[in-house]
Amino acid sequence: MCGIVGLFLKDPKLEPRLGRLLADMLATMCERGPDSAGFAVYGNEADGRVKLTLRLPAGASPAPVLDAIAEASGQPVESAARDTHLVVSVPEVRETAVRAMLATMRDRVAIVGAGRRMEIFKEVGRPDDVAVRFGLAGMTGTHGIGHTRMATESAVTTNGAHPFTTGPDQCLVHNGSLSNHNALRRELIRSGLRFETENDSEVAAGYLTSKLREGRTLREALNASLDDLDGFFTFVVGTDTGFAVLRDPIACKPAVMAETDDWVAFGTEYRALVDLPGIDTARVWEPEPATVYVWERT
Repeated sequence: MCGIVGLFLKDPKLEPRLGRLLADMLATMCERGPDSAGFAVYGNEADGRVKLTLRLPAGASPAPVLDAIAEASGQPVESAARDTHLVVSVPEVRETAVRAMLATMRDRVAIVGAGRRMEIFKEVGRPDDVAVRFGLAGMTGTHGIGHTRMATESAVTTNGAHPFTTGPDQCLVHNGSLSNHNALRRELIRSGLRFETENDSEVAAGYLTSKLREGRTLREALNASLDDLDGFFTFVVGTDTGFAVLRDPIACKPAVMAETDDWVAFGTEYRALVDLPGIDTARVWEPEPATVYVWERT
């Protein structure tokens, strides 16, 4: 099962509505994945700074964490609390020091994602409820992706929720199953990547990170995955400049896309797209198997 949504805005006038549009799309996918949900939103760039999205235990005070980050970064911390998550902005030159400090607090805080523009939020529960808890409808940005999960292969946990991120401003959501992820995980670990879960989707994210580190473009990395990843899958990938879509050569998982002069959208089902502005005149199609689709800001 599982459901994926994605929205890339071409018209800057729509950016204040990104969160509302994405929240409505996510809510329609509840029946495909009521166990957990998550989303990534790409907003304003933090000039010279990195945004770290952190997850704290439910009900925990963020004060001790903020104090420790301020000490590690050498200056006051800009932060925003959203339910169980906390987004902090730290100087880019102090990111390594802050991460080292946070590693000593692994029993109290987890790093969910990092980047100059990306913020990631995910939790256990119905997708519409998760979106409300984190205030998705009020968020602004240029693009975002979301995922609803039916945990058919592992426990219902926040760690198992999508999106998965293994690189700055890069994340991935996935509908399907990979058969060679354990062997690939071992290979990627030897190359220096680190994984937080046993989920095959995190391995797919790590694979793309490794290819991007080699200097490949996102399109090249996704094309390479067609040779290196075994299984059936639909990927929607977010980066700081845009998003991409890829289905495996068999393409047994449902997917639909739509595009106007103002936006490009992805949904596991068409009903996720029906309330987008201008959908009546949009070009609507099913993405082809083994074909990479990429849209990026210029």
